[in-house]
Amino acid sequence: PTECFLSRPEEKQESTVKAKRRKKKKISDVLQKSAPKPGVPEDLQNLLTQHFGENRSVIEIEELQLSDSCFLPANDLTHSFSSYLKEICPKWAKLRRNHKEKKSVVMLVLCSSALRCLELIKSMTAFKGDCRVLKLFAKHIKIKEQMNMLEKGVFHIGVGTPGRVKALVEQDALCLNSTKYIILDWNWRDLKLRRMMDIPEV
Repeated sequence: PTECFLSRPEEKQESTVKAKRRKKKKISDVLQKSAPKPGVPEDLQNLLTQHFGENRSVIEIEELQLSDSCFLPANDLTHSFSSYLKEICPKWAKLRRNHKEKKSVVMLVLCSSALRCLELIKSMTAFKGDCRVLKLFAKHIKIKEQMNMLEKGVFHIGVGTPGRVKALVEQDALCLNSTKYIILDWNWRDLKLRRMMDIPEV
């Protein structure tokens, strides 16, 4: 009888080359490659549809749609904040003189943080003239103080965060009937590189 030899299966040599890890895209890398774009009406409309799409009917979502005539031209990123406000609101002096209502502002500026609000208040000095500016954010300012100020005095510009503005509107401390302009600080990014509309709480 012939001898039978069982051959051992050859051991596969362990590959020394490790599988390449897929590099996760960071927002800072994306921002370096792309230039910032000015916001357009469509951006806000898409944001509203995304936010309310699940809870509202088709008819209700249609009612939320704003016509393009409701929007002012966006800052094309060549303007300073003051020069942009002068361009979109050339009759500011007249509006300021005619505004006599308490609990309201003519212009409402919405930012993502209190520090950004202070930055914008400083940068609008060339535009605001003699008007009174009210800080509408939570940092170091209690809501009761803001409610008292709105009740007793006449303010022309309010600069604040969405959370605090919403709270004041819900408590009937701030009335938006005489508000002519709402400015959204659309492109500014915080330390985590988030814009206002990228923050889930907002």
